[in-house]
Amino acid sequence: MRTIRLTALALLCALLTVSSLTAATLAGPEIRGTYIESRNAEIYASHCFANSEVGITGDLAVMAWNIEQGQYRGVSLAGTKVVAVVNASSTIGNPFGDPLPSKAMLVFDENTTVLQRGALAGFVKEQTGELTANVVHTDVAPIEIDFHGDLHDRVATLTAGEIVSLETREIRGSDSLCHLDDIYYQPLMNLDHAMPAFAIEQSFRGDGLGHQMREYRRSSAYLGTFSVRGG
Repeated sequence: MRTIRLTALALLCALLTVSSLTAATLAGPEIRGTYIESRNAEIYASHCFANSEVGITGDLAVMAWNIEQGQYRGVSLAGTKVVAVVNASSTIGNPFGDPLPSKAMLVFDENTTVLQRGALAGFVKEQTGELTANVVHTDVAPIEIDFHGDLHDRVATLTAGEIVSLETREIRGSDSLCHLDDIYYQPLMNLDHAMPAFAIEQSFRGDGLGHQMREYRRSSAYLGTFSVRGG
């Protein structure tokens, strides 16, 4: 009887191991890379200041991925870049409001293939949910995403042709608006590590959303790294 129970237990463990390996195989290799986000609202601010912006601004967000390795649904995304711009109905991240419905625009790096663009669109939607479900316009442009130094330095630049530009640095004490600043809005995707940053300049000049942005000097950006299971 003891031998039968041990054999059954060993068989169960083997089946669970095979099941886990099969699920991991079907999910695809891990997708890794770096990420930049900016919004037309302070993400690092005191509650009083952040609340003053709710319902007035914060309806526009720019997200950019630099994928270093991995594949999505059998398509290699290693070395690809993509930018998503979202125009929401209200302040994104406000727990007392609904940003939906929203419109999104995707910008693919000019070096991506048609297959990779389709896979990138699926990847972006999977990471950001309903915010990018309604893609109303796509474009192709040279995309540059550069972290200058370590992630903790928070110095980075993003350009997507003439459509999107962003330059960041670390947040300094002199940037504080109320001297009670803290993280108010979380990043729009799950990240392994995220650092809030100060946007020296951020702009979106695309025609696809009927909305443009050009702003200076805001604590409105995130830099981060991600590793997610491929689709």
